[in-house]
Amino acid sequence: MAEKKPKSRLTAISESPVWKSIFRTGIPVTRRQRMMGILNNVFLHLHPVRLPKHAVKLKYTWCMGGLSFFLFLVLTISGILLMFYYRPTVEYAYTDIMDLSEQVPLGIMRELHRWGAHAMVIAVWLHMFRVFMTGSYKPPREFNWVVGVLLMFLTLFLSFTGYLLPWDQLAIWAITVGSNMARATPFLGHEGPGASLLAIGDINLVTMSSDVRFALLGGRFVGEGALLRFYVLHCIGLPFIIMIFMAVHFWRVRKDGGISGPV
Repeated sequence: MAEKKPKSRLTAISESPVWKSIFRTGIPVTRRQRMMGILNNVFLHLHPVRLPKHAVKLKYTWCMGGLSFFLFLVLTISGILLMFYYRPTVEYAYTDIMDLSEQVPLGIMRELHRWGAHAMVIAVWLHMFRVFMTGSYKPPREFNWVVGVLLMFLTLFLSFTGYLLPWDQLAIWAITVGSNMARATPFLGHEGPGASLLAIGDINLVTMSSDVRFALLGGRFVGEGALLRFYVLHCIGLPFIIMIFMAVHFWRVRKDGGISGPV
């Protein structure tokens, strides 16, 4: 009898119980194996197993949704690296930004983060435009359309909070103008419609320290309290909320039949 050929080390590893407990399926060959490979993968199961041919054509999708997600990952990684050098205080914020550009190794990360943020805003707007033009707000996708609109506003707010962090004159006055608009917020701004509901009884009790602008800035003007609040929102609060909505968004894309096609 011919001797049994010994298994290679790679084959032995791929057939071990530990390997099979991590990777449930082998190399997909059949359609069923490809389907099971996607369903059993934590990173792929949010996406549909099959897509219609027209849904992946560049002229219909522009790939703006995937590009927005990719830019979000780039901004997350570059932002974490920037956090090692940036201190959100009035004394050090501006000098730290200058050091990131001129002194710190791989200072290009700051520019990568900045231009990546601009590109993400543009990509999200183009994605919303494509989704609207292909009628993806219609049933059964109306819920996911609302989730997408919320993600768009969260993206804009993420960009707004990051604008203050360089702590230069442009950033301070831009946030001053932007936050002043919050005074006219209905029911929540002391200059907006329904402002009388902020006080109990006398309308004169409504002051600048009881509206959404004060809550946003942590004071009556753009100062260290605003810088710290914007830093926490930009680095922790908003990314966490966006990741939750993105997971729901991807899940609904799959449940609604995959990427929407032309009307």
